[in-house]
Amino acid sequence: MSKAPLTKNFYLLSFIPAFAYWYLEETQTLQIAVIGGLSLAILEVLIEKIFTKHVHSLSKLNLFILAILGPISLIGEDGLWFKLQPFFTGVFLFSYLTYNINKGQSLMHTMSEDLKMKKSLPKDMLIQLEKHLSYFLLVFGFFMAYLAKFESTSVWAFFKTIGFYLAFFVFLIGEMFFLRNKIKQDLGQELIAEVAAKLSSED
Repeated sequence: MSKAPLTKNFYLLSFIPAFAYWYLEETQTLQIAVIGGLSLAILEVLIEKIFTKHVHSLSKLNLFILAILGPISLIGEDGLWFKLQPFFTGVFLFSYLTYNINKGQSLMHTMSEDLKMKKSLPKDMLIQLEKHLSYFLLVFGFFMAYLAKFESTSVWAFFKTIGFYLAFFVFLIGEMFFLRNKIKQDLGQELIAEVAAKLSSED
């Protein structure tokens, strides 16, 4: 089996812990729901390790956060803590991306160099894209915190899984328009500079 199908199947598996928590909370006790969701999150990481021979940093982060929030939910007998995992993940990713951006670094640029990609956006554009992405993740994290507090678990589970990909798709469409306008502006400025240089040389 090729690596691409494995990755695709893994993303499908990543839906399971959230849906499992929703189902168990509806049909079982809070304790069973939290333990079941946490157990499936651990199983998800193990499956990723076995079939892809690698565990993504985001998977490790999510499991680490759940390993802290799960026991808090059990001790406090409040499932809200367990459902706050997307919020804390969003805040962490925002902080991490912002830290790298302030240092003038781009994770996407580094990855493209490591993978020796022939076609890649300029580093300054990638940094701009990551800046927008960081704010998207932060806003979505706060949105998920609102859902965890004020909406049903079924609504939370939808936006934890399918809803996130829909929102991210809309974000990408917006970024495509932004990058296209950015490229046009840069090309226009380069053209103006070339014309100005040519006129200066003629004088």
